[in-house]
Amino acid sequence: MSKTIKLNQMENKITEEELTLLKELQGKLNQSVSQVGFLETQKHSLLHAIAEINSDVEKQKSELENKYGSITINLEDGSFEEVKQEEASAE
Repeated sequence: MSKTIKLNQMENKITEEELTLLKELQGKLNQSVSQVGFLETQKHSLLHAIAEINSDVEKQKSELENKYGSITINLEDGSFEEVKQEEASAE
């Protein structure tokens, strides 16, 4: 074994075991980086979807407010109550 180490050192090479380990570790690192990139892409798409849904919600709220006035809606049964505006007292 000492002859192998000396021979490898003379050739300026690491051992086959060391090279194999480095290749395995680099492969795992590359896979992890790729997965993070994929997840970031999914996250980006989901954030766009959320923004679009929020826009749709705001449009629906505006339509309902135009139809029913300022109301609070119970999402369980669809009932609603008018929002009471507090009048500012005149001083």
